[in-house]
Amino acid sequence: MARPGNSKRVMAAALGAVAVSAVVVGCGSSTTSPDTGGGSGKLEVVATINAWGSIAAQLGGDKVHESSIITNPDTDPHAYEPTPADARTIAGAKVVIANGIGYDAWSGKLLAANPGKDRVELDIGKQLGVADDGNPHQWYSPDSVTKVVEAITDDYKKADPADAAYFDTQKTQFLDATLSKYRGLIADIKAKYAGTPVGASESIFSPLSDALGLNLITPPTFLKAISEGTDPAPADKSAIDAQIATKTVKVYVYNSQNSTPDVQAQVDAVNRQGIAETTVTETLSPENATFQDWQTGQLQALEDALHRATGK
Repeated sequence: MARPGNSKRVMAAALGAVAVSAVVVGCGSSTTSPDTGGGSGKLEVVATINAWGSIAAQLGGDKVHESSIITNPDTDPHAYEPTPADARTIAGAKVVIANGIGYDAWSGKLLAANPGKDRVELDIGKQLGVADDGNPHQWYSPDSVTKVVEAITDDYKKADPADAAYFDTQKTQFLDATLSKYRGLIADIKAKYAGTPVGASESIFSPLSDALGLNLITPPTFLKAISEGTDPAPADKSAIDAQIATKTVKVYVYNSQNSTPDVQAQVDAVNRQGIAETTVTETLSPENATFQDWQTGQLQALEDALHRATGK
């Protein structure tokens, strides 16, 4: 799904503001403590995107009921507009996990419009100290994932102190066992392929590329422009065309949830040149996958592409 350009993004932002206003009017403000898990005694947890929601659900185990708002792998999360149902979901939450960094700005409006007594709110961008104009795709940074796991666990313990020991156990299990294959693939790829020149369609891949020690040679300004839905500079496009034409790029990584004419032209050129290609997504794919299965599947596909490209 193509991400809109400047003028369309401005229009979308204006329509989104209207939509949020309508949601607020329709739902009003709630000052009562939300029910935890629909009367089940579980913490009601909401994540704005299922990349974090899957982690939150696993860390909470049988003590939480988790709902994610952005889940469809065929949509562009950057262009998402909230619905009245989203507002009701957030209003009923005891713990809310927002990505921040400009990725889900609508969530702040819904939280302000529906204040909940003793609700615990986690803004991941602020927690990680990422600037507002920084890379919002922090679930592709292994270090950020670890820090977010710690932060979610701390917030669960704030919201439900009686089960603090349980949440600590869940955290240890998740970091040490559940993510073991994910961490192993990262270490293996870094050991074999560090320094390999690769290209990407947008900035979503940058945190993972850094962690893997790959040499991401696509101009950073191009990656940011595509991620933010702005027009990339002609000089950047020319530089990428040359990288592909000379096969300087060994593997091209494509965000399949954000295809623009410029990106599609690069994908076509990559295929003509016989350059290895692999894809990543912004949300869990398939939608019912776990974070670790989704990420290890992408990492394995990337390792296979690097093997084809280098013979290592």
